[in-house]
Amino acid sequence: MALYNGYNTVNNNSTKVRIEDSELIKRDLLNHFNIRKGEKLMRPDFGSIIWDALFEPMTEDLRDAIVDDVVEIVNYDPRIVADKVLVDEYQNGILIELQIRYNNLNQSENLRLLFDQNLNSVTYT
Repeated sequence: MALYNGYNTVNNNSTKVRIEDSELIKRDLLNHFNIRKGEKLMRPDFGSIIWDALFEPMTEDLRDAIVDDVVEIVNYDPRIVADKVLVDEYQNGILIELQIRYNNLNQSENLRLLFDQNLNSVTYT
């Protein structure tokens, strides 16, 4: 029996739109990261600064700001906790290595979030 139930129609090539538990939480997390800070109507503090940082030089201050942003976004969702956040550059954007712990599911997972300036979206592996 699933603890969390939801639907996903983003990049879904199959007839399966119902998702549960960790897949739903990851989808919600990606949805949050795909919103630029200030883009959501009536919610200027919602979203991520990472999209505005893609074309900036990766300084220690910027790296720290991105880590703070990732932790803030993860903490926004009470179902997960960020245990570890690493930020690095890669050829077309920013790579976030994130270790999350699912609070009510008794499991943890490592995610690699790729913020790609060419695709203009975040994906995970």
